[in-house]
Amino acid sequence: MSTTSRPTPSRWVRADRGSATLELVVWAPGLFLIIGVLVVAGRVNSAHAAVEQAATEAARTASSARTATGAQDLARSSARTSLAEQGLQCTSTTVNLDTTAFATRPGQVATVSATVTCTVRLSDLALIPGLPGTRTVHGTSTSSLDTFRERS
Repeated sequence: MSTTSRPTPSRWVRADRGSATLELVVWAPGLFLIIGVLVVAGRVNSAHAAVEQAATEAARTASSARTATGAQDLARSSARTSLAEQGLQCTSTTVNLDTTAFATRPGQVATVSATVTCTVRLSDLALIPGLPGTRTVHGTSTSSLDTFRERS
């Protein structure tokens, strides 16, 4: 019978010394990358929700105007106010309003559509190197004009 020495638990501990540090070094960049992607996705999703809300506000307030020019002014103002109230800072904001329905006669069903475009800055998120500087999000909403109210 030959006697072979089996490793004892104290030898296992000495053999594994430093492996936890090595695993941390290997896994940490990947973990930070995943967290960074989640932060960017959250920022874009939040911006999209804010822009959709701003488009809804713009269409709703524009539908209460009596003229196409007044509707344009109300839509721009309410969209910008909505974005500011939600804390979204756009590098550029565009509000487009389809006011062709103001040319229809009273008694006919008509709608007004608002499209809000916001360019959101992502470069301030230093979590992911090489991240593109901006992302453009769009939101569109439609609101009915009062069928029997005079329009011009």
